[in-house]
Amino acid sequence: MQNGPRLQASPVSDAITQGIRVEVMSRHMPEHSPRHEGQWVFEYTVRITNRSEETVQLVSRHWLITDALEQLREVQGMGVVGKQPVLKPGEQFQYSSWCPLPTPTGTMHGTYRMAREGGAVFDAEIAPFSLRAGYTIH
Repeated sequence: MQNGPRLQASPVSDAITQGIRVEVMSRHMPEHSPRHEGQWVFEYTVRITNRSEETVQLVSRHWLITDALEQLREVQGMGVVGKQPVLKPGEQFQYSSWCPLPTPTGTMHGTYRMAREGGAVFDAEIAPFSLRAGYTIH
């Protein structure tokens, strides 16, 4: 299963939890970031690969988003992009979404709640990744 643009070979973020690999790439979207309004918009593309021996379903998401002023925002909800994909062993699901920030830099990380066929539930890690506008200097 795939949705959205292809994820590049080297992810910004890469984590494996109980055989579930989560890779993330992010990029600033200057065409959607009106600096005069104090908003920077970032797109992120996630690829989830089931490397385990069991079928799993992504049930919900939990994101922690921190801007450059250390303001933390929590985002929780069912599924991703309106879906709760089921991944058999070896299958992948990919999607893209976006995140607005009041600053030109920030970070995101979190978890996906996954359920196995037998009912066991666990949280798959989404390792931290940066959100950086192209014109910032560090």
